[in-house]
This record gives sequence, structure tokens and C-alpha cells, in this order.
Amino acid sequence: MIYVVIVFLWTSILLYILLGGADFGAGIIELFTSKANQAKTRKTMYNAIGPIWEANHMWLIIAIVILFVGFPKIYTTVSIYLHIPLVCMLLGIIARGTAFVFRNYDAVKDDMQRLYTPIFMYSSLITPFFLGIIAASSVSGKIDLQAKDFLSAYVYSWLNWFSISVGVFTVSICGFLATIFIIGQTDTEQSRLHFIKMARRTIYVVMFSGALVFLAAYLERIPLTDWIFGDIPGLIAIVAASISLVIMFIALNRDKPILLRLLAGFQITMILFAATYTHFPDIVLLKNGQNLSLLSHQGQARAIESLAYALLIGSVFILPALVYLIYIFQVRKDNAGSH
Repeated sequence: MIYVVIVFLWTSILLYILLGGADFGAGIIELFTSKANQAKTRKTMYNAIGPIWEANHMWLIIAIVILFVGFPKIYTTVSIYLHIPLVCMLLGIIARGTAFVFRNYDAVKDDMQRLYTPIFMYSSLITPFFLGIIAASSVSGKIDLQAKDFLSAYVYSWLNWFSISVGVFTVSICGFLATIFIIGQTDTEQSRLHFIKMARRTIYVVMFSGALVFLAAYLERIPLTDWIFGDIPGLIAIVAASISLVIMFIALNRDKPILLRLLAGFQITMILFAATYTHFPDIVLLKNGQNLSLLSHQGQARAIESLAYALLIGSVFILPALVYLIYIFQVRKDNAGSH
């Protein structure tokens, strides 16, 4: 049953990056869009993220619950030593959701509307930035359980070039996903060409920020290159992602939005697989060579078994409902476009 729980944990993280990332990317793209195009971009983005707006944080909640119930030592360690970036990420989620709702559904339209928009955009940037920092810090080997002072225990564990570079990389991935998802939601050829051009730019940004991650890992003496290219499965994943990127550049010139979305999802899946495969089952790499493992630091057997059954039963209800939600949004869009 432990492997059932691990699969759900990995899948929930992947889906949060894909769906939540595209959601965050909507605000990021709006932030970096010119004033003249912001209104049009905002409207198109809302159509694109509509089906996942209410559901995307479900995947983060599932991941947190799995860690809390199934791997309490791992959950406790991350929550304590990375509590600063965790709080910043959660505050970003709250600010973003609040600003989005008030900006669109506030009964009184007043000067506060001008405040909601920047809150929404900047929190869309900050939240995935700290999410990337948390992920990088968990495997950077910087968390020191023997630290004697506040800075060593709770600041230097995440405030380093590697974690910051992964935070920037995560932000660029969110922008990339948003631009790819939005191409199929455009209503004019001019808009489609505009977002295709934007998608190309975000791809270059992702490639550049990815190179910065490897540079930062080298400077911080983190064996990221060995993790990614040091074994056959990881190498195959990176090669597959690279080939799909070439196919994506070709597909951008043609009207194939579904293919673009599948390619984007495949690329992120391969990147996550390559980044996690080598040191599996270790999920938190600590200072002085200590690690926290999903197999060695699991909870009680009865808790793992109950959690596995709950996840399996829950997926029977959650996944079909999510698919139907996306379907009805697409039908509504198609019907609106036909009138």
C-alpha cells in the first residue's frame, strides 16, 4: 500500500504544477503584458483557467494530507525548517484568491479595483516562486537539523542561489504553461498569433532559467547534473522532453492546441521524473548526508493502509468530476463561439 500512497503523492504534485501552474501563469502573463493588451489577455486567461480555478489547490491539499498522515516526520521537518517560504507561499495563495474574487465579483465597483489587480498579479508571481524554493530546499542538502541559531536553522536552509534559481525556473514554467493553454482559447486569428509569439518567448525564458538552475547547483556543489544525467531513465526523460520541445515549436505554427497542451504536460512530467528518480525514495536531503525517505520514514502501517484506500476511493469521485468540469466549460465555450 505504501507505493499506492507514493504514486498519489507524486501525481498530486505533478497535477498541481500543471494545473495550478497554468493558473498562476495567468497572473504572471498579465503582469508582463503591455497595458494595451492587458484587458484582452485578462479576458482570454479567465476563459482558459475557468475549469481549474476552483479545483487546482485540491492537488496541493492532497499532497499535504498525504505527507501529514503518511509521513509525519517528513511533514514536520519541512514545516519547521522551511516555515518561512511556506508561510510566504500560503499568504500568496490567500492574497491571489481574494484579489481574484473581489476584482471580478465585488458588488461595489470603486477605487479598490485598482488595488486588486496588482495584488492578483504579484501574488501569482510570488506563490510559485516560493513553491520552487521549497522544492529546491528539500533536496539541496542545506537543512541542518543540528543548527544552533535561527539563521542557520530557518534562513540559510532556503536562502541560497540554488533555491532561488529553482524558484525563478518554477515561475517561468507557470508562464510557459499559461501561454500554451491559452492558445486554444483565443477567438481571433490575431489573438492566436499574439499568444503564439508569447509562447515562444516563454519557452526561451524557461530554457534560460533552467540553465541558471544548473549554474547555481554547480556553485552550491549540488550534484544536479549527476541526478539528471547520471542514470538511463533520467537521461531518457530529458531526451524525450527535448524532442517534444522540437515538436512543440513545429506545432506552434499550426492550429493544434490540444497537441500543444499534451506536449507541455509531457515535458513537465519528464522534468519532474528526471529530477526525482535518482534519489527516490529519499524526498528530503539533509545536511551531512542524512536523508528522509518515503520508505524508511513512513507512518504506522494501519495509517498507510487507510490512507491508500481513502485515496483510491476518493479518486473514483474526484477524477470523473474534474473531467466533467473541464468538459462542460469547453462545451459552454464552443456554444458561445457558435452564436
